[in-house]
Amino acid sequence: MVDLTARTKLLHNLQCVQDAIAEAIATAGRPSECVRLVAVTKSIDVDIVRALYEAGCTELGEGRPQQLWSKHELLRDLPIHWHLIGHLQRNKVKRTVPLVRYLHSVDSLELLQDIHHYATLDRSPVDVLLEVNISGDETKHGIAPASVEVILNQATQLDRVRIDGLMAMASLYGGRDQARRDFAKLRELRDDLVRVSGIPLPELSMGMSQDFDLAILEGSTMVRVGSRLFEGLS
Repeated sequence: MVDLTARTKLLHNLQCVQDAIAEAIATAGRPSECVRLVAVTKSIDVDIVRALYEAGCTELGEGRPQQLWSKHELLRDLPIHWHLIGHLQRNKVKRTVPLVRYLHSVDSLELLQDIHHYATLDRSPVDVLLEVNISGDETKHGIAPASVEVILNQATQLDRVRIDGLMAMASLYGGRDQARRDFAKLRELRDDLVRVSGIPLPELSMGMSQDFDLAILEGSTMVRVGSRLFEGLS
């Protein structure tokens, strides 16, 4: 159980994040409901996650498949929309695909093919985002920007997979100024791909606790927020 003090703090944090999202949307002159909050619950106790859901946060993200499997089982009574935001190894696709609303981190054609293979015919296509290494950091997963168009075109034959957009993380270096440049580059890449391929790519998953306001200014439709939601709860 979550005590009253922790629940009050959690609700306060959630309201602060929602207010910051609304402020960034207003500053950008975008429609009020254009950004989805994905609460990143990795390493967070299940009781706190349940309290977060009860506060109205229904889109939850996990970084590792095993953590997602565990939380999904422990919270199976709740109609949570689960997002896998971290790297997905091919040997974990079969168990992960049935549990998720979105896969944010698809970084190869082979992984797309595996997702297609394990997607059942009795559900709508699996919604995925192509992860792009927009910053060029060697330590990051993701497709090189120049290779995204090729994979996007090859994936059109996979009818159990729906590519809804792109995902990226900002550079580890350069602070907020560099982060905003990275977000702008991802948006520009998405716009170029739509223009060349004719494939609608409405979603941009970019922005985390430290920079989601900048991501929203550059067109993000999904922000992945963890630490700001859970400050003061440990």
